[in-house]
Amino acid sequence: MGFKVCIFLLLGCLLQVPERTMAREMKRASIVIQGASRITETDENFVCATLDWWPHDKCNYDNCPWGYSSVINMDLSRPLLTKAIQGRYKAFVPLPIAIVTFGLNALHGRHKLRGNAWGGAWNHVNTQDFINYTVSNGYAIDSWEFGNELSGTGVGASVSAELYGKDVIVLRDIIDKMYKDSKLTKPLLVAPGGFYEQQWYTKLLEISGQDVVDVVTHHIYNLGSGNDPQLVKKILDPSYLSRVAETFKNVNKTIQEHGPWASPWVGESGGAYNSGGRRVSDTFIDSFWYLDQLGMSSKHNTKVYCRQTLVGGFYGLLEKGTFVPNPDYYSALLWHRLMGKGVLAVQTDGPPRLRVYAHCSKGREGVTLLLINLSNQSDFTVSVSNGVNVALNVESKPKKKSLLDTLKKPFSWIGNKASDGYLNREEYHLTPENGELRSKTMVLNGKPLKPTETGDIPSLEPVIRGVNSPVYVSSLSMSFVVLPSFDASACS
Repeated sequence: MGFKVCIFLLLGCLLQVPERTMAREMKRASIVIQGASRITETDENFVCATLDWWPHDKCNYDNCPWGYSSVINMDLSRPLLTKAIQGRYKAFVPLPIAIVTFGLNALHGRHKLRGNAWGGAWNHVNTQDFINYTVSNGYAIDSWEFGNELSGTGVGASVSAELYGKDVIVLRDIIDKMYKDSKLTKPLLVAPGGFYEQQWYTKLLEISGQDVVDVVTHHIYNLGSGNDPQLVKKILDPSYLSRVAETFKNVNKTIQEHGPWASPWVGESGGAYNSGGRRVSDTFIDSFWYLDQLGMSSKHNTKVYCRQTLVGGFYGLLEKGTFVPNPDYYSALLWHRLMGKGVLAVQTDGPPRLRVYAHCSKGREGVTLLLINLSNQSDFTVSVSNGVNVALNVESKPKKKSLLDTLKKPFSWIGNKASDGYLNREEYHLTPENGELRSKTMVLNGKPLKPTETGDIPSLEPVIRGVNSPVYVSSLSMSFVVLPSFDASACS
């Protein structure tokens, strides 16, 4: 009996050995950034986070991860919460206050018909009074979102697109009248805040008409339920991660064809639904999914991406109660600081497990790369070029060459900017503490990220490398690479 117990413990120990300790091989990959033009742009404040309404005893799968972390019961005066949000710490917004989108009740006054379907007239008196209250008190609201998960078949309840379209016309009129004589900037009208169904979304835009809905929001939970034992496998599977690209494409297509005056937002996305995955959504491994979503959605014209949640559930960017940042908070913070609005096309000869995204750098010239290595077996040395240099190299050699062969040196894009002194680049390499993928501590360039003794968000310092050296990306890691001298006319 004792022998069997020892075997069980030994197997348990073996299962805990992080995948990063397996024998790895070094591979080479080449990246071509098309810097002559932008494929699209995001909003200046692309990264967004939600606060939900759940009570403290909200539970899923015998876990109750909310506590006092929702709008109705959270202590908003906690110093660490304030420091995580405030602009002077360069977190999510450039102002000392948050940019607020407020959700409105689209079921008020209606009645249940059958199944999930609700009908009847929307009672807008409560909404009108609330908007009037914010205007009268000078509270700046960036946008008002109408309803939550009522589109299509809905989640718990649904409203037809016909009714929804008529109701947003009423809401548009309320907003226009309330802000007509106000010094406040008129907020955007956002709808429907649900899961995308092509016919429903199309009808909403057609019935509401031009310039009524400013922003079309949809929700994404592409990892499935929070108790799915395959969550980790899904996060590290590039083919699985790529499936959701069709949703981003289709939402954008529907808007372009039926409501080109509106912008697409991801209004809520937590990866795994029902509060997220315990010891997954609040750990390092979740950033593979999260950063990949930010990169993928931005390529498909998504202007704003709202993470579920800032605090609350296992998917909170901040830990409930303490407000200590979870790993995804630092991923969001680095994206916000480094990745600018301009989205650039990228080509690579690397395998699918090496994910690559490129944006114009934020607040300065050059380009910032996001590299995500999902492989547990391969490290990569990465060389970078712009499309112009690659094209010239290809034309000068009639013999067909691989992408790697066309690059004369690791970085063939410095051009005339070399004389400006931009001969270095910044690198931000993200790994888990002690190599444990489910660690709640993210490591930046070898330094664990934890609040300081004074309760401040730690500084996020890069390592400086010579611009002509290849980029090294270790297995199961993520890296932001800032290339200040990259010759990209789209970013000038």
